[in-house]
Amino acid sequence: MTRPVDVIRSLAFYFAFYVGSALTGPFFAIAARINPRASIPGSHFWAGWHRFCVRWLLGIKVRVEGELPSGPVIVAGKHESFFEAIDLPVLLHCPVPFAKAELLRVPFWGHIGRLYGVVPVERSAGAKALRAMRAAAAGFAAEGRTLVIFPEGTRTPHGQSPALQSGFAGLYKLLDLPVVPMAVNSGPLYQRRWKRSGTITYRFGETIPSGLPRAEVEERVHAAINALNNAGTA
Repeated sequence: MTRPVDVIRSLAFYFAFYVGSALTGPFFAIAARINPRASIPGSHFWAGWHRFCVRWLLGIKVRVEGELPSGPVIVAGKHESFFEAIDLPVLLHCPVPFAKAELLRVPFWGHIGRLYGVVPVERSAGAKALRAMRAAAAGFAAEGRTLVIFPEGTRTPHGQSPALQSGFAGLYKLLDLPVVPMAVNSGPLYQRRWKRSGTITYRFGETIPSGLPRAEVEERVHAAINALNNAGTA
């Protein structure tokens, strides 16, 4: 049931976050054209502004369980809402997300994202697209950056656990990197028009080594990223 306070908080959040994004996007986009390295503070500012609005306008706290990954690994995460997609630069150090190619065509922030480092995912992920993703991801991993992928392929309602997309196992094999599974339960609080206060939990599982058979890595990742499906939100 939606409470009046949820409506007020959500309206304040929408106004502050989206107006702030619209005002700062052109500034950082111009700065990034002059110096591409400006895309890093620009992306971190945007994610930080989002986290600030989430915490102080929506009343949502964030809790992290497990050890935060770093360096050239694949973080395979649950995707319940836009919260975790925007929050990644706050959560991890200069992560490289796999994101829909359409997002890189968003005015200003799409340009910043390309310079910051994003692996574009084409909807028709055939062999050619997979090789292109592998080449881009391998380049970022060689720089010591952490790769982040949502292996279920899209946002999934809380409590549901669809099978992993086939492209995940292909990238796991091609990149030959260990995997750190990440569960998150943002859906009940954030993936709704009138958002609710509470606590969103990230849970990082044990590192899964590279080189495992496809069935085994998929089973282990699938179980770990859905570990919070039955956990409530405070």
